[in-house]
Amino acid sequence: MIFAIKRFETHDGDGIRTTLFFKGCPLRCKWCHNPESFGMQRQIAFFQNLCTDCGICTELCSANNLSDGIHIFDREACTLCGRCIDCCPRNAFLIYGEDRTARDIATELLRDEMFFKGSGGGVTFSGGEPLLQVELCIEIARKLKKHGVNIAIDTCGFAPRKSFERILPYADTFLYDLKAYDEDAHIRCTGKSNKIILENLKFLDDIGSNIEIRIPYVPEYNDDQMEKIAKFLSPFRNIKKIRLLSYHDYADGKYSALDIQNTLPPKLPNNADLEKAGKLIQNITKFVVLY
Repeated sequence: MIFAIKRFETHDGDGIRTTLFFKGCPLRCKWCHNPESFGMQRQIAFFQNLCTDCGICTELCSANNLSDGIHIFDREACTLCGRCIDCCPRNAFLIYGEDRTARDIATELLRDEMFFKGSGGGVTFSGGEPLLQVELCIEIARKLKKHGVNIAIDTCGFAPRKSFERILPYADTFLYDLKAYDEDAHIRCTGKSNKIILENLKFLDDIGSNIEIRIPYVPEYNDDQMEKIAKFLSPFRNIKKIRLLSYHDYADGKYSALDIQNTLPPKLPNNADLEKAGKLIQNITKFVVLY
């Protein structure tokens, strides 16, 4: 189950990349910009701000009705038939989630093979958490590796050790997220303990994996964790670089469209605070920090 394939990405690993987004995530980060990745089931989004109350969809689907000229979407009555998507002139509906075969996905990804080779890029498995569907990851990766495609795994780290061991033969790089060092802070920000995340990262470093650390910077949520994260990372030997990610709230509309509680923090980082955090991390770890 995937929910997107995005081409010509330049921030999901080295070179020009095509990013494959797997559905399903064990964490519930307060600042998540992909809320459509939470569950592994298909789900519909209704962007009410795009709707013009034209009523076309009401003639085709009982989940859509007009009340005093205003469009009403009954989410519980929706069967995900997709008729509203086909008929809506404003693209106010969207279904997230496609159940596709590894062969079909790999074929689509390989359309960009020439760009990978020319730029030193490849394919990035992201999500959600791709290792929740490790069997699918492996099947796709096997097909890509026959063509020499570089593969990066963008992971939150909250997955069984066995899943990491199984994907290792195919992974050229791990893009590894660290949200907080203190366990209570991590639970407050994501709903889960970070013990398994820190343990898996140590494991990957010990066996010599190529690692890029990715740290979201979210004011009043994890900004006090930067120094602690840096001190934890400083003894590591196989971190190639650290990327400090500035929190943004671009996903605001997705939450309402999916009828999910919006947990996006109200405060955005400023450049001065981001630069200060980046210099702090670089001074402690001696690793290159990009932001």
